[in-house]
Amino acid sequence: MSNPALTPARKALIIAGAIIPAATWIYLVLVRPTDWESVGGSTEGLITLVGYLLGAALLLAGTLPLLPARTIAVIPAALVLNIVIGEVVGSIGIPLYLDSVGTILVAALAGPLAGVSTGLLSSVVWGFINPAALPFAAVSAATGFLAGWAIEKGAFRAWWSVIVSGVLLGIVTGMLAAPVAAFVYGGTAGLGTGAVVSLFRELGNSLIASVTLQSFISDPLDKAIVMLIVWTALKALPKRTLESLRPR
Repeated sequence: MSNPALTPARKALIIAGAIIPAATWIYLVLVRPTDWESVGGSTEGLITLVGYLLGAALLLAGTLPLLPARTIAVIPAALVLNIVIGEVVGSIGIPLYLDSVGTILVAALAGPLAGVSTGLLSSVVWGFINPAALPFAAVSAATGFLAGWAIEKGAFRAWWSVIVSGVLLGIVTGMLAAPVAAFVYGGTAGLGTGAVVSLFRELGNSLIASVTLQSFISDPLDKAIVMLIVWTALKALPKRTLESLRPR
C-alpha cells in the first residue's frame, strides 16, 4: 500500500476483482453445475465465465499499471507455460498438475497481486481450450496470491523453505479445489487425480472425503515441485534482470 501508484481507484478495482471470483467460486460450490462441454454451453457455465472474466479484467486494470513493461511481457508467456504443461501432465496420468509454474513465476517476480491476475487469467484463457480448467480459476488466483505473499515473506531464502512453503500452499489450495472437483466433476477431473479419487471411493470414503484426501496427497507435492522449479529458474537469472522485472 505504500506504492504511490496504487491509487484509491486502483485499490477499488483490485478489491472488486478479488470479490467477484470469490463469489463465483461460492456459486459453483452451492449450485454444483455439471454441464461443462463448453464454457458457454449452459447458463451455469456462462455465469462462471463472466464472473471469472470480469474479475480478471478488474484485477488486470488495477495491477498492470503498477508493473514494469518487461514484467507485463512475461504474463502471456506464463499463460502459455501453464496451459501447455497442464495439458501435457493431465494427459499422461500422473496425480499432479504442474499448471501453476507461470503463475508462481510472475508472483515471484512482481508480487502477489500480479500472481492473482496471472492465475485467474490463465484459467479463463485455458477454459476456452479445455472447459475443465475454468471452474478452478479462483483456486489459480489464490495460488498466485499466496505464492507471491509467501515469497515476499522469505519462502525463497533456502531450499527447505521453498519446499515447506510449497507444501503449505498445496494444503490450502487443495482445500479450495476439493469442493469444485467433487461437486462439479464428481471427483473425476484429471486422469491421474481421478484415479486416486476412485481408489479412495473404493475404500468406502464419501465423494468429498475422497477428493479431499486426494488433494492432500497431490496438491502439496505438486506445489512443492512447482515452487522448486521457479526457485531454481530465478537463481539462474542475473540479478540485474530480476531487478528490471520487479515493480518499482
